[in-house]
Amino acid sequence: MNLWNRLMCFSRRRSPWLFHMNSGSCNGCDIELIASLTPRYDAEQLGVRLEGSPRHADILCITGPVTRNSVQAIKTVYGQVCGPKAVVAIGSCPATTNVFIDSRTLDGPLNRHLPVDVFVPGCPPRPDAIIQGIAAAAGILAERAAKRWPAESVMVPMADPESACDCTKCDCTKEDKSSADTPAREVQP
Repeated sequence: MNLWNRLMCFSRRRSPWLFHMNSGSCNGCDIELIASLTPRYDAEQLGVRLEGSPRHADILCITGPVTRNSVQAIKTVYGQVCGPKAVVAIGSCPATTNVFIDSRTLDGPLNRHLPVDVFVPGCPPRPDAIIQGIAAAAGILAERAAKRWPAESVMVPMADPESACDCTKCDCTKEDKSSADTPAREVQP
């Protein structure tokens, strides 16, 4: 790996830029994400920065259960984040839809629509758990940059391996999904 690539990997690991997206949450996780950037927890000292545009971000942080109205917006924003990129699901809602599991307005968990790299459990999770999850995502991001993986190369296995892929960008088959390169990681608070 040449000097430029090593510098980029180091930068991605040391200063991840986040884009936060709410997909129908109660705002508990949103408040904790913002609290992790305040002087008490001071994630900005570690280089974490909240961006206003997905085009400038490296990590997409999504909170809340995925509603039917937000599915297309989530996919659009995910497409706008430049690769290599990572997705962090903050809270129990994007992972399991939590207490809203039988709601007719939901179309998720999140990994049904996007490949999720890190799940941060909790309702809402503590700011230190969110920082730990973002640090894990920054490590994944640096590994992807070092291996020169394409932005769309990692598919997270779905709960039902027999179901078809909802992805519109790949030509994956059931065998491809069962042999995914990187499983999703769960951060313990």
